[in-house]
Amino acid sequence: MNLPEGFPLSQSSLQDFIDCPRRFQLRHLLRLAWPAVRSEPVLELERYQQLGEQIHRMIQQHLLGVPVERLSPMAQDAELARWWENYLRFSQEKQGLPRITGANARFYPEISISAPLAGCRLIAKMDLVVLSAEGRALLIDWKTSRKRPRRTWLEKRAQTRLYPYLLVKAGAFLNHDTEIEPERVEMLYWFTTFPDQPERFAYNPTAFQADQEFLEETIAAIQALDEASFPLTSDIRHCAFCVYRSLCDRGFKAGFFTETEASPEDEQDFDLPEEFEQIAEIGF
Repeated sequence: MNLPEGFPLSQSSLQDFIDCPRRFQLRHLLRLAWPAVRSEPVLELERYQQLGEQIHRMIQQHLLGVPVERLSPMAQDAELARWWENYLRFSQEKQGLPRITGANARFYPEISISAPLAGCRLIAKMDLVVLSAEGRALLIDWKTSRKRPRRTWLEKRAQTRLYPYLLVKAGAFLNHDTEIEPERVEMLYWFTTFPDQPERFAYNPTAFQADQEFLEETIAAIQALDEASFPLTSDIRHCAFCVYRSLCDRGFKAGFFTETEASPEDEQDFDLPEEFEQIAEIGF
């Protein structure tokens, strides 16, 4: 099918297509609202999502210079308070963020980057980009998953491929208009519940080229399908955490969110028009 010129693709929408082309069609092309919960228990999931949004805001504000003593009282929930203390240790202890970034690093929290590719528009909202004094770039993503994801699971995620690629492709505006070389990029996942077990992924020119080919092939695969041929996933494990499972006759009962390696923030629809239109256009 012919996607509209500049059709937005985020890590969330790309992951949906990888997991289940039909879900991608229903969610991102047809934008079909379906009255079902993504996972159980509903009230606990809603609370957890709210906590995730809160910790992201608190970390962003801290990185922008808001004093800790003004932010700490916001952590009224015991779990949020524990996450916040974990983050403060990570950000302040010598063996944490200071050791990783070095002295005189520049911090860019909640940075949005986009770049065109194959007629579409790749977009990302990065939790934190750190540029060291030596010219290295560190991408940090805060994860609130209850279950510690495996490295093999993380390295296959669209986010792990899209974010470093975009930083190289369109991140020069953060680096005094100088292109960031792939070998100077690293991505780090930091887990609020597992603060001493971050996962790091180095980048290089070979990975950059492979990621560009992967993204081009994914876009081509989407465009090769017509409206009637977006297939359902063959891996029904994905259906337990999909709101469309009853529509697709893949069951009614939702899976428990504590059983998945994904974080609630992974499901954010960052590709909504009111959000991506605010991203500065990057031209090539």
